[in-house]
Amino acid sequence: MSHQAAWHLIHTKPRQERTAREQLERQGYYTYLPEIRQSNHSGTTTAPLFPRYLFIRLTAGQDDWTPIRSTRGVSSLVRVGIKPAIISDPLIAAIRQRAGADGLHRLPAKNFAKGDFVRLVNGPLADYEAIFSEQRAENRAIILLNLIGKQNRIEVPLENIARL
Repeated sequence: MSHQAAWHLIHTKPRQERTAREQLERQGYYTYLPEIRQSNHSGTTTAPLFPRYLFIRLTAGQDDWTPIRSTRGVSSLVRVGIKPAIISDPLIAAIRQRAGADGLHRLPAKNFAKGDFVRLVNGPLADYEAIFSEQRAENRAIILLNLIGKQNRIEVPLENIARL
């Protein structure tokens, strides 16, 4: 009986995707951790595209799956019922294809103009409306939010706003 290798999904401990990947690869497993390029106040860094998740390629009947759960950084193998979830090869190929030449993904740019009306979609001020003022770095924005009768300049992550 021939066994096919298939992609599966590992749920990692918080902010330990890279640790889990390194430890699994040291044990001989083949993994894939898609990452995005992010800009912040201290420069450019990378972060997981899917926080707390890591793909692993395993062959049923050939690979020893028992050490996976006790690997540093790993929380569990994602399951559907009692069986490990299988991620299709075309889905993994599509994720890889969308990465740049450096292997990193980029979030689509949100092009706002000064004066655009926006709505906060995440965070403690979700559903408030504001005016876009300027973009800071690659992923931060300054908005003008009317609170208690006064316009306040607030810096928020770009992904927290959407055009009205």
